[in-house]
Amino acid sequence: MKGISKFFNGIKAISNVNLNIRKGTVHALMGENGAGKSTTMKILSGIYKPTEGTILMEGKEVFPHTPKAALDYGIAMIHQELSPIFEMTVAENIFLGREPLYPKVHLVNYPKMYKDTKKMFENLDLSINPKKKMKELSVSEIQMVEIVKAVSYDSKVIIMDEPTSSLADKEVEQLFSIINRLKKDGKGIIYISHKMDEIFRIADDITVFRDGEYISTNLAKDLDQETLIKQMVGRELTDVFPERSPSIKEEMALSVEGISAPGYFENVSFQVKKGEILGLTGLMGAGRTEVAKAIFGMIPIESGSIKLKGEPIKIKEPKDAIKHGIAFVTEDRKEEGLVLPMSVKQNITLTSLKDVSSGPMMKRKNENEVADDMIKRLKIKTYHRNQLVETLSGGNQQKIVLAKWLLTNPQILILDEPTRGIDIGAKTEIYKLMDHLTQEGYSIIMISSEMPEVLGMSDRIIVLSEGKVMGTLSSIDATQEKILSLATANKMEV
Repeated sequence: MKGISKFFNGIKAISNVNLNIRKGTVHALMGENGAGKSTTMKILSGIYKPTEGTILMEGKEVFPHTPKAALDYGIAMIHQELSPIFEMTVAENIFLGREPLYPKVHLVNYPKMYKDTKKMFENLDLSINPKKKMKELSVSEIQMVEIVKAVSYDSKVIIMDEPTSSLADKEVEQLFSIINRLKKDGKGIIYISHKMDEIFRIADDITVFRDGEYISTNLAKDLDQETLIKQMVGRELTDVFPERSPSIKEEMALSVEGISAPGYFENVSFQVKKGEILGLTGLMGAGRTEVAKAIFGMIPIESGSIKLKGEPIKIKEPKDAIKHGIAFVTEDRKEEGLVLPMSVKQNITLTSLKDVSSGPMMKRKNENEVADDMIKRLKIKTYHRNQLVETLSGGNQQKIVLAKWLLTNPQILILDEPTRGIDIGAKTEIYKLMDHLTQEGYSIIMISSEMPEVLGMSDRIIVLSEGKVMGTLSSIDATQEKILSLATANKMEV
């Protein structure tokens, strides 16, 4: 890609970007959210047309101006948000729109489709039944099917956007094994991830973008983490986690006493003080998100009680939780936190429409002022309050979800994986915001799978395993080893 630029309504998204992918290598594309990675990849995969610049494949200029054209040129993209057709089989998903047909009668040749799919899986050492419906697969298996689909187009370049964001460690190893096979076959892999340890493990080359511009390309072996971060953010990033301010009060903000939801968790108890960040952690399937959803009224509680400032409260649905001053920033911001085709302003004011309307009519001036105030307060990078949320980076989308809930004036803020899929610079901004909110008297329950985040931001840590509380650790006593020991306690006893 040479001199690629893209403008939206006269606003620069990327300017004079260059990218060179070598055959048989993994090329990591790094940069903060909003650096231009996604825009560049959408141009390469035919979703956007470039305003300026040229794309060459094996020395010849190509014009991938539609996704189909990109696939015909041998460019395939595996998106972070997987979108399979769940009611169809694995093989039907892979061959969608190009099914093998019987000659003359033009009916789908299912035996050939299943046979070809099975052979492709065997070539990558995968054992997924081609006749299974997609809805029967795990997230990691769906991810593998998407990779096979990309390979099936005889792709020369495969773009992987945050491919491990929903994978457990064992599944990550399987993905890396497949990537190594693809490298041996001469494929060029463009790998986008915010996980530094992955990048230095899998990448051959690393290109850095910043603020929509090309910064540098280096061999991975010639870089270290500190240098890479400095190139990404344009400054030294000495402390990822801010030093926690002394904000905890003795006043108990929330008490959860022996709550149970059969099939999800049982007899869960904990307390959160005013101004405290309580970390909720454990392995996948431990029940962390389910506990949060129960407190917010999304999962019915069969027994136990919830108290706010010592007073029992009844929460049967989310509007009850909101009324009592509880807000929930969900793990999946795109599915559950935002209305993507709507504007920044509309998303921010979504939970507080009564405050920016008069009867059935919106008070536009008031709505604009509220949105602009939150954009400024949370430092949301957007060229206008009317910009569509779907065009923003992950970090800025997350800030919009936070802004929306802060307008409800909550006492308790539940943050489920608050920095998933956002870069290190945006993570630091979110952490500073969390610290500032606790100084203002908010209490935060933070659910996280990232151990450095749990240790770096929590005042106390509750560890769950298989729906049960296994222990509580103070920030002073907590270590990665102690957390893992508690998280696996149930499994070790079995």
